[in-house]
Amino acid sequence: MSKKWVYLFEEGKAEMKSLLGGKGANLAEMTNIGLPVPPGLTITTEACNAYYDAGKNFPEGLMDQVKSALAEVEAKLGKKFGDAENPLLVSVRSGAVFSMPGMMDTILNLGLNDVTVKGLAQATQNDRFALDCYRRFIQMYSDVVLGASHADFEHILEEYRERQGVRFDNELSVESLNALIADYKAMVRRTTGQTFPQDPMAQLEGAVRAVFSSWNNDRARVYRQINRIPDNLGTAVNVQAMVFGNMGNDCGTGVAFTRNPSTGEKALYGEYLINAQGEDVVAGIRTPLHISRMQEELPECFEQFVEICGILERHYRNMQDIEFTIERGKLWMLQTRNGKRTAAAAVKIAVDMVQEGLISKEEAILRVEPEHLDQLLHRRIDPTAKLTVIATGLPASPGAASGKVVFDADEAEALGKAGEKVILVRMETTPDDIHGIVQAQGILTSRGGMTSHAAVVARQMGKPCVCGCEALRIDYNRGDFAVATASGGIKTYRKGDIISIDGATGRVIEGVVPMLEPELTKEFRVLLDWADEIRTLGVRANADKPEEAEMARNFGAAGIGLTRTEHMFMAQDRLPIVQEMILAQSLEEREAALAKLLPMQQGDFYGILKAMAGFPVCIRLLDPPLHEFLPSLEDLLVDTTRLRCAIETTDGDRKEALLDELNEKEQLMKKVRALHEFNPMLGHRGCRLGITYPEIYAMQARAIFQAVVQLVDEGFDVEPEVEIPLVAEVKELAYLRKVVEETAAAVMTETGTKFHYTVGTMIEVPRAALTADQIAKEAQFFSFGTNDLTQTTFGFSRDDAESKFFGVYSERKLLSDNPFIVLDRDGVGSLMKIAVERGRATRPDLLVGICGEHGGEPSSIEFCHLIGLNFVSCSPYRVPIARLAAAQAAIQNG
Repeated sequence: MSKKWVYLFEEGKAEMKSLLGGKGANLAEMTNIGLPVPPGLTITTEACNAYYDAGKNFPEGLMDQVKSALAEVEAKLGKKFGDAENPLLVSVRSGAVFSMPGMMDTILNLGLNDVTVKGLAQATQNDRFALDCYRRFIQMYSDVVLGASHADFEHILEEYRERQGVRFDNELSVESLNALIADYKAMVRRTTGQTFPQDPMAQLEGAVRAVFSSWNNDRARVYRQINRIPDNLGTAVNVQAMVFGNMGNDCGTGVAFTRNPSTGEKALYGEYLINAQGEDVVAGIRTPLHISRMQEELPECFEQFVEICGILERHYRNMQDIEFTIERGKLWMLQTRNGKRTAAAAVKIAVDMVQEGLISKEEAILRVEPEHLDQLLHRRIDPTAKLTVIATGLPASPGAASGKVVFDADEAEALGKAGEKVILVRMETTPDDIHGIVQAQGILTSRGGMTSHAAVVARQMGKPCVCGCEALRIDYNRGDFAVATASGGIKTYRKGDIISIDGATGRVIEGVVPMLEPELTKEFRVLLDWADEIRTLGVRANADKPEEAEMARNFGAAGIGLTRTEHMFMAQDRLPIVQEMILAQSLEEREAALAKLLPMQQGDFYGILKAMAGFPVCIRLLDPPLHEFLPSLEDLLVDTTRLRCAIETTDGDRKEALLDELNEKEQLMKKVRALHEFNPMLGHRGCRLGITYPEIYAMQARAIFQAVVQLVDEGFDVEPEVEIPLVAEVKELAYLRKVVEETAAAVMTETGTKFHYTVGTMIEVPRAALTADQIAKEAQFFSFGTNDLTQTTFGFSRDDAESKFFGVYSERKLLSDNPFIVLDRDGVGSLMKIAVERGRATRPDLLVGICGEHGGEPSSIEFCHLIGLNFVSCSPYRVPIARLAAAQAAIQNG
């Protein structure tokens, strides 16, 4: 018996999503709970994978099963596929397991030909409608299946609109449509070498092949890569009886969300068009009406639609994104799925649904993607700023951005990758523009509504977007757009000009605008409070300044996991003193320079410890090699060459001064050469530096402890943790721990103030992880520095890897993720697990955390939970992400 490749909608179930795809499973579910769904069938994702396995050939029996299922659809409707008098027309749509809006292909009105179009006209008593469906089908099918140019069709269509003197497609006459169809078919034959197919079953086979093939088109692959969707899932194909929203003014089509996808407000949100088909709404060809207008124009359908929205939201216990069509006053449901939403909306909807009794706190926490919380930290335009607003469109995705105007997605991608801030300006975006959208700061379109492609994709990516800004007159050829001014004139903005967009209000603004930092909403705080109740993993922040520590505390950090003292040395008022210390010719000279740095460091530590009073603060002693604080050898060579040239043409006192300057530069150059390292990442840095120059670590320890004494005397509860970096051998740690302890004892004796502190180390090299049982004898805590641990485990230099070959590795799927972004569980993770187990075997109460960039990445946080770490530490802005991800890890893994 042949494998079952095809399911009628009524044969499916929601839990068959991996087989039927998200769309097919939801169509089955809506059918089975009694909602008005046009009948149809789903070709499974397994069939798609079998198609590729067979070298792009249909698996055995597939089309026979399609014909059999199609016969049952015909019986339900009393129509026949390809019938000359009462033809059944179908839509053919993709349906991946995970929603990929607009990334794959769709064909509507399939089954029309020169004969059936007359049958459709007779059956509906509407020649204009039938011909409009036929011209749409020829355009869509020829584009998707035959490879004809979409732009060629649009050019012909525009000519006919101008010739007849109308603005919209639905105003074309029967005569115009007949001629248009003939021109379409001639153009297809001329440009593709193929005659437009007249056999409906051949049309269906071609459409199914095209949808299968679209699983691997460029935009679908890019989308999957961005959203980490596996490439081996395949897409289902849904073949569904057509219902028509373009038969007259008692018809329409639309897209709606059961709640506002931008704000989360519990109110129906969407758009629709009278006398239109579905692509008219999402393509931005006509600017749609707000869904509330439907209550005035089609009140009975609107009332039924509101009721069905409530049913679907309660059934799925989630906000739904719904497509619908009204045919001659009858409402049909074409699709429902969990709606894409901004992070702000996701948080509000999750909290509201808990309070409405629809979901639990745990479900609410799992509903919000941690990475998307970055959207809640969007800057917004300062409301007190004076702005030059040049136009206003629809506020399609919140946040604000400034950048150079760019009209082409390829250029947006190139400039964005080069570090330029750009705003992608288009009449409307299509799925082919996704690579440019990824790199742009924001999106601005002159057409389309709140459910257009640009709006949906921008919201999902967390980018600001303004859509439907009809005041813009865009000219791609000239590379500019024009807007009318308040005085009645016209102003033109060209490629490269700076504009700003406000996705919260729809404003388009001239130039760069002042921004305000974001605030956490009430619902966000509630959700994070729930997360804190559930998570077992502590969350700290990496902070090098008191204001960063304060910010981290406001975001909910319970301590500092990493303070990088070298960042304090880089300040302009300190760098000369640091260089003086490096260039010292004796211990006495070096200690004199360190004495100048001591009060500065003490002030730094005082501020950070005070800002985080009551919580632990981990302070890493100096880590980078000393040459990083000196001018580069290349710069010094340029300076000395310039001075020698100047000396040759100068006399008198000026020459003496130049000679003195040259001598200083040459001495400095000798020191830079002496400090030069072939591989600084593995060279004279970290604890190796502290062992060579223990007076540096002694000064830093004294600065820490004197700051602690100040705060203890002022009544503050502080918990300093002194961290020795880059230890590979326990004796290194023992030596430097003694330096720290002797300094602490001296400060206590001098001040008469007792205080508590701990000494630990960063685990950054494989040997430290493997000998963690020995190192734990001297360390009271471990903190994984996973950036260096990843470099030393892989043997990769991060900068070189990311700039030279990671792109190739990703393209060829040699690495599933960049290991510097997502923790490598198999290699680096194994070393971490060994270190935890061996360290705690020696010291059961060993405190273990992570302070690398992975500390704010959700998958890495989950791994830290799984191996029993005490805390993660990340940048202040990622603290909310870490809090939520830690709670999700606890829920999903116990």
